[in-house]
Amino acid sequence: MSGAYRSFAYRIDLAVPVERVWRAFTDSRVLARWCAEGATITPREKGRMHVLFGADVELDGHIDVLTTPQRIRLILLPTPGMPGSDAVIVEDFLFERGKAGTTLRLLSSGVPSSQAWVTYYLNKRRYWELALTRLKVFLEKGLDHAGVPAR
Repeated sequence: MSGAYRSFAYRIDLAVPVERVWRAFTDSRVLARWCAEGATITPREKGRMHVLFGADVELDGHIDVLTTPQRIRLILLPTPGMPGSDAVIVEDFLFERGKAGTTLRLLSSGVPSSQAWVTYYLNKRRYWELALTRLKVFLEKGLDHAGVPAR
């Protein structure tokens, strides 16, 4: 099955303005509160996002597209827990303004289908689903306003 890749899409609707969802991703202080402790981002093209989801999955992403407040696309860089490969793994976050709030879509692609990647893929998918569910609760309860001064 060489040359085959896995992907997934995840959508979450948030009853908050797109600017708050955008800030939750682009302010390291806020990102670390809902995503994973110690998560960081340098929010610019050619910047980086780094997230350590426990011992299972580390994401170190080069930001190759950043369109405020619409899109952040990451090209994942090799990390210690990642099996070896020359695959290009992409995490694409799309922020859509709606009447009732924001729709956030995560499109993840490029994870090799080989057996060596199954655990990494399943863990990454599970961690993003949990993190984005935490984001929804975090923002809709207004926790992003507690203890983080506005920029």
